[in-house]
Amino acid sequence: METTEITRVNDLMTDFAVNTGLDPKFSSPVRYLWTDAFAVCNYMGLYNLTGDTKYLDLGTNLINQVHHVLGKLRDKSGWISGLDETKGEKHPTRGGLRIGKKMDEREQNQEYDEILEWERDGQYYHYITKWIHALDITAKASGDPKYLQWAGELLKTTHDAFIYSTAPNIPLRIYWKMSVDLKRPLVSSMGQQDPMDGYLTYKETETLSAKFDGQKFEREIQEISTICKMMDLKTNDPLGIGGIMADATRTTQLMVYGSIKRPEILENLLNSSLLGIRSYLGTGQLSLDPEYRLAFRELGLSIGFKGLNLMEKCIKNNPGIFISTHLKQLKQLENYSYMVRYIDEYWSDPKNQESMNWKEHRDINTVMLATAVYPDGFLII
Repeated sequence: METTEITRVNDLMTDFAVNTGLDPKFSSPVRYLWTDAFAVCNYMGLYNLTGDTKYLDLGTNLINQVHHVLGKLRDKSGWISGLDETKGEKHPTRGGLRIGKKMDEREQNQEYDEILEWERDGQYYHYITKWIHALDITAKASGDPKYLQWAGELLKTTHDAFIYSTAPNIPLRIYWKMSVDLKRPLVSSMGQQDPMDGYLTYKETETLSAKFDGQKFEREIQEISTICKMMDLKTNDPLGIGGIMADATRTTQLMVYGSIKRPEILENLLNSSLLGIRSYLGTGQLSLDPEYRLAFRELGLSIGFKGLNLMEKCIKNNPGIFISTHLKQLKQLENYSYMVRYIDEYWSDPKNQESMNWKEHRDINTVMLATAVYPDGFLII
């Protein structure tokens, strides 16, 4: 990575740290779980790349801030888990983690409003899995097993809360959104990519745990794998496609580690990515003005594409693990790599950052642009 790119990522992450109250610290920092998960991975990536402990400190300080803000109730009366202050410090993820939305969650007797629900707090399964991934990355970078302990406790707590069946012998499902205390669903529908994301996150955590504390998640992995079998992953949402491609990158690495032995999983992920990209291009969204586009969703697609080189390297270095279809699919995906250069350059342009859509989502846009510039912190497990 060139010095200019390191400087650019550093500048983006410095802007994020200042704007959200990470460094210098605010008395009431602005924490949002999805954005913060990517930010932690960015800091760990910079630490791995440069060896500068300031990035390790920023990442671990961010984790502590997230746990003390989003691991506690909105009124700051205590830990979501109900643990006392001392035990809560040792087990900050045992009650799950809030999203970080500005509005309180919907009350039990309050009428459901689909639009307003996007602005209300609660817990999201797909945000939780991103945070578990960030804790996994931090454990590997720092060598400190407490981050894997916290990841495992968060995994078990949220799995048991979000996974459900409507009746005996009825297939399991995953709630999309739950209340802060994890006692009731706020949105019962299931996210299209949530089961696969969960399965790979569980596998990743168990794989890394083998080098630290040996945590096992056999029941959780078995239960979520049954849900994966029912899911069609195809989507024309750029963030969703990028997520599928990032999951393909994780799958490739987990296959090399020996944690996943089913090549059809990678084949499905790559095929779904191809179909999704072709569908997305047909929408014409990339030709719209910046006011009508969401940078972080497009940057999510860019990040996903950045995993192609790593996947190709893994496959070529381990030919006995993979099937011939995998390389053919990668070559087909590479035909669309021109989109990456366009997206990155478009959202790096200060003129496009003047749009209201950029400014309204400044923190998440800034962090995901940094990830797109240097994705290894997020992609390499």
